[in-house]
Amino acid sequence: MGLMRFDLGSADLLPYRSRFEQAFLSSYDGTVFPTRVEVHGTVLHCIRQKSDSGKLNISWPISGFGMPILRTCSLIEREAPYVLAVELARGQLCELKDQAASWEHAGMLVPEQYETLYRDAYRDFVLATFEQHDPDNATRIANVALAKICHAENVLGKAYVAQRLQVRRQRFAHPPALLGCDLGEVPVEKLPDDFAERFGAAMISLDWRSVESEEGTYNWDLFDEQVEWGQKNKLMLVGGPLLDFQENGLPNWVANWKHDILNLQSFLSDYVETVVTRYTGKIRTWEVTARVNTGGLFGYTEDNLLALTGRMIDVARQVDGDSRVFIRIDRPWGDYQARGKHRLTPWHVVDALLRSGMGLAGINLELAIGYEPGRNDARRLLRFSRLIDSWGSFGVPLHVTVACPSRADKDPQAGLEIKVDDLQDGKPWSQEHQAEWFSDFVSLLMAKQPVVGIFWPHLNDAYPHRFPHAGLFNADGEPKIAWDRLKEHRRPE
Repeated sequence: MGLMRFDLGSADLLPYRSRFEQAFLSSYDGTVFPTRVEVHGTVLHCIRQKSDSGKLNISWPISGFGMPILRTCSLIEREAPYVLAVELARGQLCELKDQAASWEHAGMLVPEQYETLYRDAYRDFVLATFEQHDPDNATRIANVALAKICHAENVLGKAYVAQRLQVRRQRFAHPPALLGCDLGEVPVEKLPDDFAERFGAAMISLDWRSVESEEGTYNWDLFDEQVEWGQKNKLMLVGGPLLDFQENGLPNWVANWKHDILNLQSFLSDYVETVVTRYTGKIRTWEVTARVNTGGLFGYTEDNLLALTGRMIDVARQVDGDSRVFIRIDRPWGDYQARGKHRLTPWHVVDALLRSGMGLAGINLELAIGYEPGRNDARRLLRFSRLIDSWGSFGVPLHVTVACPSRADKDPQAGLEIKVDDLQDGKPWSQEHQAEWFSDFVSLLMAKQPVVGIFWPHLNDAYPHRFPHAGLFNADGEPKIAWDRLKEHRRPE
């Protein structure tokens, strides 16, 4: 049994106890260890089966920056507790310096403001290391360093995005990546007339629960109209995700076959074959499955879900050999493994499917920002940059679907029972905050060559959807601020 101890430095941080209990340890390559976190006084006990060195990932309060998930350097187990804030500052400084050196080597001009902030943060970090005999004081100084590190990350990240976009826009007359939105269950007559001014693509969900909620009875009308509308507006159409492997992600009647996986596979194959056949020539890109890496469908093993996904990719390719088949991966950091319920990392899942030779053409990464711990992909901008670079190493096109809320109260139409987290960025979620965050994130994604599509998870909060308050129109049908901001990313500068 492995045990790492971290000193919080002050009892003032104990109100964040529930956040700290969501922390986890990861290896040098990002693999997440199943981790149990206990708080004893002001000392955090991180317990796992292995005793290897590891990096602690934890939400940490930083003045002016909310509670982003930060990471230490790789640490060995020892009897004396580490002063957590000092180790977080050490880890963030190392990541920041490595990233700056990598980009500078690639030809980026590093701003002088970044250099100044980095030197100041490093000086504060060194002072904090000399005060570790007094954890309270060391934590106070390290927190000052962390605020400066976050500021330096913002400066460096925005400089990278600006310089990369300038290069990409010189090469291409059109936006570097396609913007799209999932139409969900919005009727065609309720779709905005100026949709095509903001988006070049539309996602037609064609979710099995909506199409065939009763066995043998298909409801195509809404989706036929959406496809016709998309073609009329010259939009690239993406179909899916057709099958959702989360618990209760398939029609209720399918549960009758959950103990007979061979017959169940036949039902899934029939549905994929039916829907792809119906829209062949109209929809060229398909997402056949979603949440294969995190799903708990019928208690199946990861191997079962992988086998089903591989079969669905094969079916779609046999029906329409010219189509591109994607799968959707949610929580692509792999932090869900900390609960000990999953053996495979999200990278292992995709690697297995690519190696199978079934014809997987691309990956859609689903990121949820601004929600409660356990369903929150909150990281600093540079960590997002590294995430995209990591997934880009597979050499296949990436779509990214990103959700973030515009308010914090309960959303009656949301399918997920999760709460909005107002502590993440240090300011309440609002329409302004949503638009600002999404604008920064879209700019980063536009700067990444592997990213060919950026999707909003749903259009209108008045219709059933997955993430609370993440639409571009509120429940009264009024456009949010982000709706107008999208025009900025459709026009090359």
